[in-house]
Amino acid sequence: MKDQLIRYARAGYAGLFLCTSEEVRAEAEVKAAAESLGRPLHAWSLTTGFIDTTSGTVRDCPDPLTALEQVESIAGDCLVLLRDFGALLEDRDPLLVRKLRDTLHHAKSAGKLLLLLGVWKTLPAELDREVTRLDLALPGPDILGMVLDQLLTSAGIATPPPEIREAILRAAGGLTTIEAENAFALSLVETGSIQPTLVAREKARALKSGGLLEVIETTESLDSIGGLEAIKAWLIQRGEAITQRARDYGLPIPKGMLVLGVPGTGKSLTAKATASVFGVPLLKLDAGRLFGGLVGQSEANVRSVIQTAEAISPCVLWIDEIEKGFGGVGASGGSTDGGTSARVFGTMLNWLQDKTHPVFVVATANDVSKLPPEMLRKGRWDELWFVDLPDTRERTAIWDLVIEKYGRDKTAFDTVVLARASELHTGAEIEAAFVEALHRGFVGNREPTELDLGELLSESVPLATTMSESIERLRHWAKGRARHASATETPSRRGCYLDLG
Repeated sequence: MKDQLIRYARAGYAGLFLCTSEEVRAEAEVKAAAESLGRPLHAWSLTTGFIDTTSGTVRDCPDPLTALEQVESIAGDCLVLLRDFGALLEDRDPLLVRKLRDTLHHAKSAGKLLLLLGVWKTLPAELDREVTRLDLALPGPDILGMVLDQLLTSAGIATPPPEIREAILRAAGGLTTIEAENAFALSLVETGSIQPTLVAREKARALKSGGLLEVIETTESLDSIGGLEAIKAWLIQRGEAITQRARDYGLPIPKGMLVLGVPGTGKSLTAKATASVFGVPLLKLDAGRLFGGLVGQSEANVRSVIQTAEAISPCVLWIDEIEKGFGGVGASGGSTDGGTSARVFGTMLNWLQDKTHPVFVVATANDVSKLPPEMLRKGRWDELWFVDLPDTRERTAIWDLVIEKYGRDKTAFDTVVLARASELHTGAEIEAAFVEALHRGFVGNREPTELDLGELLSESVPLATTMSESIERLRHWAKGRARHASATETPSRRGCYLDLG
């Protein structure tokens, strides 16, 4: 921000809105910019009045109108920091708006730069073109490292080994300096040292409070998935593509993958396993939550998500059921909400195309017909995958995993027979059947049997039956457009092959 402030000041800008909740850090950047420019810095707030940071002179001035009058009386080029002015303008007091506009016009001709500091508010329309927004990016590893070192020094604790220090800073990525310092201190109080897991836990709480992103703690791996051998092999191949070593080798930053398919076939499980393969944090975004009721809130939400994901990177960003957030939006969409949906959608598309941070996006979708064509084209994703109903071999593997997941011996069941009996069932339906069998066994004070499972499977109506038309449409769309996630592809399921033999 310091370099940006210097450029804006030299270009003759009169008003900037510094958007951040990190007031202390932003003020330090402003002070550094003023020193580099050789200009005095004056700061004002409702509680302290005006302070000349060079001389230390304090002038009592709690009224914002009077404060703006004093700005005009300051001689020479200078920077003027106005705290909380965004909140004061929320009421759209016409007298205050008029006075601020007059002061901005004076500042333009007098070589002064007014800096409004605070969390972004929707400014009155009269100020939209006169005040430029400038976001303070979340702190990176360098700044977080300074916070960590200062805390360790004050606590008299030795610096941890480089690999532990790197893990701590990676866990703190996406936090403000205050949040990171609090997380470090809490870890010290709880364990006597700074533990990456505890820092990540506090980060999850901080992100969850915003309601947009959630840090998912997952133990799922590729071994947790039955079948889907093609997508597993692809993920293993790209296991380190998100690392700095890949950048040094010359590989471009991976964009991500879009996983389409029948509900309950393992798309979400694949997203969780991806983070394990890459060895990075997993963030989950509910696309529907991006859209807020207040003017400008939706656009601010998507910017916040992007900024946080990039600060935490390298990471995996999981957008679950993406069609619920962006379904029906496209070149002609978004007209019923004043264009909000189209703007949010456009921002997300541009980021997917041009992002420069190692954020691997895994988007899952059940109904591809609701997704606009712009979302599906090559360049947004490294690969489009289609997950079909599991075949007999895959269902056998799923039965083995489900039985072991619930603490039973898989050799006590003939999973090949169960796989044949569960034709057209998804992995989620197979697991649900075994859980129901456990309930029956529990009530009868016995273990579940194959007979229980056979009865439950015969009584249930799989989703593939009730949604057969939709599934066929999805299969038809996937032919030639998406890679099949299973290794056992056939021409009828994949489309065509190129014979390289």
